[in-house]
Amino acid sequence: MKENELKVTDTSGAATELGYIFTFLLGVLLLSIFSVWTWEIETATRDRWNQQAIQLNLDDIASAIERADEASRLGNITYTESIWWRATEADENQLTLQLTDNYLILIDDSGSLDSEVFVSGTGNGQHNGTVELSGASLVWIVHQDGITSIQPVRPQ
Repeated sequence: MKENELKVTDTSGAATELGYIFTFLLGVLLLSIFSVWTWEIETATRDRWNQQAIQLNLDDIASAIERADEASRLGNITYTESIWWRATEADENQLTLQLTDNYLILIDDSGSLDSEVFVSGTGNGQHNGTVELSGASLVWIVHQDGITSIQPVRPQ
C-alpha cells in the first residue's frame, strides 16, 4: 500500500485570512479609542455646562440680594423677590445655599461644586438664611425687619 503525503505549498489563503483578522481587530481598536474619546468630550462638556448653570444661578441670587439691600436703604420696607433655580445635572439633594453677611455660599455634600459669591452687604441690616435645594425650583429673597434672608418658600 502506498501512502500519500499531503504537502501544502500555497499559503496565500492563510495569509489572507490572517490579514482579515488583523484588519478586524485594528477596526475594533480604533472604534474603541474613538468611543472613549467622544465619551470624554461629552462628559467634559456636560460638566462645564453644569458648572456654568450653577454659577448663573448663584449670580442671579446674589444680584437679587443686592437689590434687596438697595431697597433696605430706603427705610423700613419689606422687599420680596423670587429667583428661578435653573435645572442642573447636579444632585440637588446634596446642595445647600447659605447666606452670610458677605457671601452667598453653595455647599455641596460631595464637595465637587462648592462655591461662593461675594455680596457687598451694603444694606441696612444683616444677611442670613439657609436653603436646601432638594426639590426647590424657586429661591425667595426677602428683606423684612432689617434682615435680608433667603428662603425656600414664599413669605406670608
